[in-house]
Parts: sequence; C-alpha cells; structure tokens
Amino acid sequence: MSRRWRVRWPLLVGWLVLPWPCAQAGSAVSVAPPAQVLQIDDSVLSPNRDARVRFLVLHYTAGDLPHSMDLLTSPQAQVSAHYLVPGHSPVQGGFRVFRLVPESERAWHAGNSHWQGSAQINAGSIGIEIVNIGYPPEDAGLPLEQRRWAPFTPQQMQAVGNLAREIVQRYRIAPDRVIGHSDIAPGRKVDPGPLFPWEWLYRMYAVGAWPDPATVAWYRHQHPWHGDIRFLQQALADYGYAVPVSGELDSATRDVVAAFQMHYRPADYAGIPDADTVARLEALLEQYRGRVRPEATAH
Repeated sequence: MSRRWRVRWPLLVGWLVLPWPCAQAGSAVSVAPPAQVLQIDDSVLSPNRDARVRFLVLHYTAGDLPHSMDLLTSPQAQVSAHYLVPGHSPVQGGFRVFRLVPESERAWHAGNSHWQGSAQINAGSIGIEIVNIGYPPEDAGLPLEQRRWAPFTPQQMQAVGNLAREIVQRYRIAPDRVIGHSDIAPGRKVDPGPLFPWEWLYRMYAVGAWPDPATVAWYRHQHPWHGDIRFLQQALADYGYAVPVSGELDSATRDVVAAFQMHYRPADYAGIPDADTVARLEALLEQYRGRVRPEATAH
C-alpha cells in the first residue's frame, strides 16, 4: 500500500461515519442514536402471501433402518430429511417416527430437482424418508418393470398417511404438490417406487392428487390421444415435470413418462406413452391445474 493511501484512509473512515444526523461537522466521532423500542403492529395483514413450505416430497431410503439413520445423520453424506419412517415400531399402541430436521429448517433431500417451475425444492418442501430397500442391488441394471420391488408395511403406510395429512393441512399444500422423488428428478431417482400406494393415500387420507376414473374415461373415449409426442411433452410440463418439448420420444421423455406412470398408473410403468397414460394426465390437468375440458374429438 502506498504512503498516500496510508495517510488518507483514516480520513475516509471518518467521512463514512459522519452522515449520522447527530455527528458534529468535521468530527470523526459518531454519536450513538438514542435507545428505541420497536412496537410491531400486526393488526393489519396482507392477504398476498403463502406458506414457505409448498411441497411434500416422499422418498424411500434404499436401506434398512440402521443404514438409513446413519446416512441421514452423517456429516459426510450431506443428505437429510425432516422425517424418517421405519418399517416397524416398538411403541405399544403407537408408531415411532423420527424427526431428524425441524420443519422450520431446510433438509437436504431433493437434490437437483424441479417441479412446477421451481428448482429450489429443498427450500420450499418437507421431506419424508420411508425405510425400504427399494429393490435388490443386483437388479439395478434391469429395466424398471423387471426389478423386484420391496413392499411397504401396513403400519408404516398408516404412519406415513397420518404424518402426511398433518403436514398437508398445516401448510395447505396443494394436492398436485405432494410428489415423489422420481417426479422431481425423473431418471435420476425412482423412489418411492411403483409399490408406493398413492391412490390409497389419496382415498384414505385425502393426501395428494389422483385422476378421477370418470374423467379419465371421458378423455379415453371422447378426446383420445393419437400419438402426438409434442402434445404429451407439453401436457407433462404443464402438470409440473421438467421435460423437453421437442416432439421427439427421447430418453429424457421416456424417463418422465415412467415417473408419471409409477405415480399415477403403476400397473404399467415401462415408460412407453399410450392413450391411457395421456388420459390420466389430461384428467389431472383438468382437476388440479385448471385446464378447461376440450371439445370431444372422437367419432
């Protein structure tokens, strides 16, 4: 540093503190402001707001309880969730669920993900990890429909249902924002897998979205899909998925179709688009995204 700057620097600091109204002109000493007690008036609240928590994301842990607990609490792993639901509970007359991260804090469970225009899923979500191995390690290289998926336990699903219902009600999370890890990261993640009972969760606990059978039937018969891939891609994007709208049935699109099918049509989740898949998608867009029903096109 030059000598010129060593001389002028104290003058600059003095000048920076002078703007306080009580400081004397030409003085380098700032007078402390008088003590002030703030009175926050919240009697008038703006309706233009919503909860910071907008999504509920469900996962499986791909391991047993000890492995899952170690992973979700290890500083080196840098992954966590708000809740961990075991397969069984030793508690008589109840079910023990582990809260690993307070809901007021952000858990690191979503990773690189996207839903309905948001790429900051961790910042606006609650994450529930469910103890389940997913499938045997030797099945990892097989197509999704050939893997041997592990079932969830009834008591575990009851606990998930009760917990999810409380969270959804507490934050008023929209049904189409109750999602699986595979929905927000298709191809990269496949949990909670095709055996997760989304329809049961919807019917028993009023949690999540599910296509109405009558609405699906209308689209199947009155507005059938005729193979337009661009239409399919745009509909998936409108519902919330990150998918290229190119008109090409590429691997990224197949991954998204498989994720949608695992969630909303688990009887067949090979990632091959068909009329039933698109009818379910259009029904969901009408029910939850406000899409107006089109004119019937069937003859």
